[in-house]
Amino acid sequence: MSESVKLDVIVIGAGQAGLALGYYLKQSNLSFLLLDQNSQIGETWVKRYDSLILFSPRKYSSLPGFPFPGEPNGYPNKNETADYLKQYQKQFSIPVKLNTKVTQLTKETDRFITVTNDKTYHSKIVVIATGPFQIPFIPKLNDSGLDEQIIQLHSSQYKNPEQLNKGKTLIVGAGNSGAQIAVELHNTHDVYLSTSQKLKFSPHKFAGKSVFWWFETLKIYDVFRSGTKFGEWIKKQPEPIMGTELKELIQHNKVKLTAKTTSINGNEVTFEDGKTLTVDNIIWATGFTQNFEWIKINNVINQKGNPLHKRGVSSVPGLFFIGLPWLHKRPSALLGGVGEDAEYIVSSLKSM
Repeated sequence: MSESVKLDVIVIGAGQAGLALGYYLKQSNLSFLLLDQNSQIGETWVKRYDSLILFSPRKYSSLPGFPFPGEPNGYPNKNETADYLKQYQKQFSIPVKLNTKVTQLTKETDRFITVTNDKTYHSKIVVIATGPFQIPFIPKLNDSGLDEQIIQLHSSQYKNPEQLNKGKTLIVGAGNSGAQIAVELHNTHDVYLSTSQKLKFSPHKFAGKSVFWWFETLKIYDVFRSGTKFGEWIKKQPEPIMGTELKELIQHNKVKLTAKTTSINGNEVTFEDGKTLTVDNIIWATGFTQNFEWIKINNVINQKGNPLHKRGVSSVPGLFFIGLPWLHKRPSALLGGVGEDAEYIVSSLKSM
């Protein structure tokens, strides 16, 4: 029988959202602990592709109370980001238990029961901070099988060009990850980028200022909130690709655009417009899905598998979410956006 521990608050996840919560919880009289299945703080960043660069400057990529070290207007890489999260946890002595996988969450009367691989935790409050990047998503296609010689990777598995065969590389998905990988690979491979929608690009700077400076100065995020008319409209729009490198490569035919991928047979890919392409590598930059099957509480997750909440507050007293896209505003899942949500949630739970 696993050991039982009692605390006021259990936070599931010790990424940027969980750490921001920890910062504000340290200012309360509540006992709390962050649980994380990884072996180190920042591990999800370390595992990403080698050339990953944040698209927001350090000045706008900070958690509350501790500015991101380095040139404020520069863009940190993945290792700097992982190191920053480690420094943050140490700076504020935020209690974290690593190598801890939550297998079940239930509620009995006024107490939550969080079951992990080695202990059971009882708490009045639980905050789920597992983030949006949980299970790599690869779409199901009408295919008869992929040739074994074709290298197929999800973007979460991709590290660098050396993993790939020489030759034609198809990247499926044209978000910021797919765009960065395409830019990197154009130097070593014949790159094709499959997308189902027209690409939109946002420059890093406008009139000499970071676009994030303009967002902050014009209070754009205050207008585009979840639940508002403008916010709900923005949600339906494709995310812009930050920077113009990919745009220039496409214009010079150094990265070729294709239509939506519909099927793969052997080494031949078919697109929505009927065109085909023989490939040597496929990278799925198709995002992630969430898994909340371990939550065994009614009225928390809808039929589509998404959390039911209003600004992170669920309908179940004492249960909260943080770190999800559009939790309250557009940057709610980003380093520079989780702090505002964390402060609001800790303020809400302190009154319980």
